[in-house]
Formats: sequence, structure tokens, C-alpha cells
Amino acid sequence: MLSQLMMLFGFFALVLVAVYWVNRAVRLFDRLIADGQSAWTFLEFTALTLPYVIRIVLPIAAFIAAVYATNRMTSESELVVMRATGFSPFRMARPVVFFGLIVALMMAVLVHLLVPASRTRLADRNDDISANVSARLLSEGTFVHPGSGVTFYVREITQAGELKEIFLTDSRQSNGPAPGSTTTYTAQRALIVRSDTGPKLVMFDGMAQTFDEGSARLTITRFSDFSFDIGALVARSGGRAVGIEELSTPELLAGAPETQALVGEDRAALLYEGHERLAQPLMALVAAVLGFSALMLGEFSRLGLWRQIALAVGCLIGVQMLINVATGLGRADATLWPLAYLPAATGLAAAALMLVRAGRVRRVRAPLRGVAA
Repeated sequence: MLSQLMMLFGFFALVLVAVYWVNRAVRLFDRLIADGQSAWTFLEFTALTLPYVIRIVLPIAAFIAAVYATNRMTSESELVVMRATGFSPFRMARPVVFFGLIVALMMAVLVHLLVPASRTRLADRNDDISANVSARLLSEGTFVHPGSGVTFYVREITQAGELKEIFLTDSRQSNGPAPGSTTTYTAQRALIVRSDTGPKLVMFDGMAQTFDEGSARLTITRFSDFSFDIGALVARSGGRAVGIEELSTPELLAGAPETQALVGEDRAALLYEGHERLAQPLMALVAAVLGFSALMLGEFSRLGLWRQIALAVGCLIGVQMLINVATGLGRADATLWPLAYLPAATGLAAAALMLVRAGRVRRVRAPLRGVAA
């Protein structure tokens, strides 16, 4: 039975990962190719998203594998024969428990090692790509939009890196002299230079025209040289913000004040995130045992075990709803971190109760007196 569960689990996990991966890959492809990135960057990003996708898929695949294998063994009367030989439901559930523990071990490696490392690397690569403003601007004869409300055009780029005949429109309210104003810069030539605060566009022999929509007034300023902060278009600072999913589990459980300041979260959120990582592998075991236990409540039927399958799906949905409730409460109060283990404990308790009920001996009613046999 364990070998059948592992084989089915591998098949369903592969299918679900492929579905999730294609969904994410399409969005990544549109975003990266639109920014002028290479195919290698696209493959790197999709590979970095796989650990997070696999972490989501594994419990679902374990549940489907347990339900499918149990339903098939019931329809083929294998479980009926095992019951007839004296095997209790708890004894028959032993391979499913071993299967769930194997998947839980995979989950533990993912949530404690692979997912934090991949999220950190993915955030770093996103930051590097967002900071590559020069690659967005250096496009001859094309109107580009490196940021919201900004349009840039350059007619020619010399081999020395000098930009000829610049056109730049900035309609951002935060950058204009007044809300509702638009500033248009034109220059004969320009250079992109590096500075401590980010890249700058230095324009020479140009003119700035500011149009105020409120007063319908146009202000013209001529300049011999002017510096424009193009680094602000991507809003990149000296150090990027660190997400809570990038921290290691010991750092989350410690909940030090410097860690709270680093990610911008309070101690309650850090503690719950750390304990949730410890509880997440148990959900693979819960999903597998719930699927098997629910189907053990039914007997052989030509109509199948669709009622028991619906019960198993309902139990899994209930556990997921309990996770959502526990997450909301646990992140609000640092003393409620034990709620992270409540969904797994509830799921295991429900599976145990269903196995106890499945193991009860059903009494057959005696025939009524006076009725012919």
C-alpha cells in the first residue's frame, strides 16, 4: 500500500506543480520579457519560485493520493479482505501514517531551508532588475516609460555613451512643483552618471517647460546643465526591505527587537510565523490520514464512496478555514502562538475519531419471528 501511495503521490504532485508553474511562468514571462530581460533570467526566476509552489502542492497531492488509493482498494475489495482477516482500521492506517511522515519530512526541508533561501534570492534578483534603469532608457528612437507618469525619448546614442536630443516628460505629482503639473525636459545632449544616491541623467543645453493645469500657466526655464534623478523612478534605497519569509526559523522564534525592525513586523507575527513553519509539515500527515479515515467509514458499494470522498474534502476545507482563523488571531497576540498547532491537532483528532467509528462492530438485526426464512 505504501508503494502505491508514493507512486500516486509522485504523479499528482508532478501534475499540480506543472499547473501552478505554468500559471506563474506566463505572468513572469510577460513581465521579464517586457523589461528586456533574457531567457536565462526567466528560467532563473521560474526555478526560484518552484520551492514555494511545491510547498503548497505537497499536502494537496498527499490527500489526493490517499483518497485515490483507498477508493481503488475498496472498489477492488482489498480492504474488505483485510478487514475480514482481522485487521483493525488503525492497523490498516499504518502505511498511510508512514506515507504522511515521508511527505512531512519533504515539507520540513522545504519550509525551513529551500523556501527561505529561494525567497531571499528572488527578492535580490527582483531588486537588481528594478535598479537597471539604464537598460530601460537606452533605446534609440523609442518612447519608453521607465516609471508611472514618466516618458523618455532619445534620438541617438553615440559609441561614447552620450545621448543626443533628449525628450523627458514627468507628470508625477510628487515630483512636480504643484499637484496637477507636468514638466517636459528637452536637451541637445545628456549623460547617465552614477552617484551615491543612484543614477542621474545630466542634461546639457536644454529647456524645462512646466504646465500647471489648475492655473493653465506655462513656465519655461532654460538651462545649460540640469540633473534629473532617474534612480527615484524605481524607488530603490541603499538596502532593500527584508520580507518575513526570508528569515530563518530560529530568527523567527527568537523574535529579537532588531529582527522586528528589519522586517517591520511585531513579535507576535514573528513568533507565529516561526511556529507555523514547524506545524506546516504536519499538514501533509493530516491531509493523508484524513483522506484515508473518511473513506474507511464506507463499505463496498457499486455506487462508489462519493459520500465519504465529499466528507474527506469537507474535513480538509474545515482544517484550512481553521488555519485562516488561527493565523489572524496568532499574529495579533504573541501569547497565542500555540494556535499554529491547533489545525493539525484538530485534523489528527478528527481522523482518529473516524477510525474509531470505522472499527466499531456492526450488529446484524435478527429476523422477526413468524417470518419464513
